[in-house]
Amino acid sequence: MKNLLVVLALFSITFLSGQAYSGKGDSKFQVGANFQNNATGLNVSYDVGIGENISLGLSSTYALGIKDELNAETGDRFDLRARFNANIGNVLNASENFDLYPGLSFGLKNFGAHLGARYFFTSGFGVYTELNTPIAEYNDNPTPAEKIHNQFTVSFGATFNL
Repeated sequence: MKNLLVVLALFSITFLSGQAYSGKGDSKFQVGANFQNNATGLNVSYDVGIGENISLGLSSTYALGIKDELNAETGDRFDLRARFNANIGNVLNASENFDLYPGLSFGLKNFGAHLGARYFFTSGFGVYTELNTPIAEYNDNPTPAEKIHNQFTVSFGATFNL
C-alpha cells in the first residue's frame, strides 16, 4: 500500500509540473510589478513561440508611482515594446519547469535588451523576473520624465501558460 501511494504521488507531481517553454505555438502571459529609478509600475507581456527556442511578443509598462518633480505626462508613463526572446532553458539542460530567455526589444522609448527567467509550479502557473536595459535611446537629451523606461528596470510577477 505504501508503494502504491508513492507511485501515485510521483505520477500526480508529473502532471502538476509545468513546462516553461515548449517551442512553436507555446504562449505565455505575464503580469507583474516594474521597478526603476523614480518610478514603479505595472508590467504585462505576451509571448508566443515561433520555433524550438525562439519566441516573439509584446510587453507594456505603465509607471504609476512617479515622483512629482518629474512632471510626467501619460506619454512619459507608458511604454510598449515588440520583443524577441531566445528561450534557452533546454539548451542549458535546466529543469523543464525553468526557462532562461535573453532577448532584444524595440519600444516607444528605446532599443533595448532583457534577460528573463520563468519557473512554473504547475502546468499553468509560475513566476518570472526580467532585467531590462536600454542599448540606444531615441532621444539624446531626455528630460527627467523621459528617462522613465529609459533606464535599467527590474520586473517580477506571475506567468501563465495559455
